Amino acid sequence: MKRLLAFAIFLLVASPALAQEETLVSDEFESGGFGAPVVKFSSFADEFAVFAGGRGGWIINHTVVLGGGGYGLANAIDSDGSGVRDIEFGYGGLEIEYINRSEKLVHFTIYVLIGGGGLSGTAVSEESVFVLVPAANVELNLTTYFRVVLGAGYRWVTGVESPGFSSGDFSAFEGVLTFKFGSF
Repeated sequence: MKRLLAFAIFLLVASPALAQEETLVSDEFESGGFGAPVVKFSSFADEFAVFAGGRGGWIINHTVVLGGGGYGLANAIDSDGSGVRDIEFGYGGLEIEYINRSEKLVHFTIYVLIGGGGLSGTAVSEESVFVLVPAANVELNLTTYFRVVLGAGYRWVTGVESPGFSSGDFSAFEGVLTFKFGSF
């Protein structure tokens, strides 16, 4: 009986000490990185718009990405029907992404871009704007070093002061196609 009581006390005292402590950063730290060409399909000043660009980032423990990206309007925007490209727009900034279960063949990510952009052209005054883009993606692991991503987000633009336009003319939903190459 004494042995049983001693063993029970040992388990009560020792079991918390034997448990692995959970920490944000541990000895099992892994990192990687990627670069990715990106195509975004959206609207811009009430016209169909294609944005081309790229993004890259540092991947921490297969879960968090810290990086950046930049995107520019790739097609002609004719806001007044004159047949002349009259608006130019580009944006970029810091990108933070959460990857859920990256080891799975198909998994999801959520991401946000926080940055700025610039407007120019004959239809708008040259100005700088603030841009925020939250997005959700579905990612497919094709190989160890290549992933294809389909996603959707919303480009929120503020600070537009050009006559005849508002920030809402440049804010819109985006469909996103990304090709990630790297060490995941």
